[in-house]
Amino acid sequence: MHEYTSRARVWGLSCPGFPEEVSRARRWTRDILRGSPVAEDAELIVSELSANAVLHTASGRPGGGFYLAVAVSARIVALSVTDAGGTNTAPAVEHRDHEAEHGCGLGMVSLIADRVAVHSNADGHTVTARLFADAKREAHPC
Repeated sequence: MHEYTSRARVWGLSCPGFPEEVSRARRWTRDILRGSPVAEDAELIVSELSANAVLHTASGRPGGGFYLAVAVSARIVALSVTDAGGTNTAPAVEHRDHEAEHGCGLGMVSLIADRVAVHSNADGHTVTARLFADAKREAHPC
């Protein structure tokens, strides 16, 4: 949060559904949150949510894409990734063994974030993770 800003600021980024766009989304988030105490956690969350969109939904199919929104206020950073749908099930948090090669993503996000919400409609799913800037951060679980 910039020191002269008292209200929340929101940034948005539309990405084609290519795997290399995940690193672009991560860098973009890092640039926005430079100097924030939650920047590293936010980068990891954006990476996981973006990768999930590309790998598990129509976002990764030809012509697909995903949308990333970053909202920053004095106390909260909210990160939302909206996918292109195309699946019969909504994203769900699964807590798996820490040595599992797959399926750790949303479980890890839910352990890092202070709050995670999934909203679905006919066009896709939006996963939002909120980080409280004043919360104590733990080591990453995966």
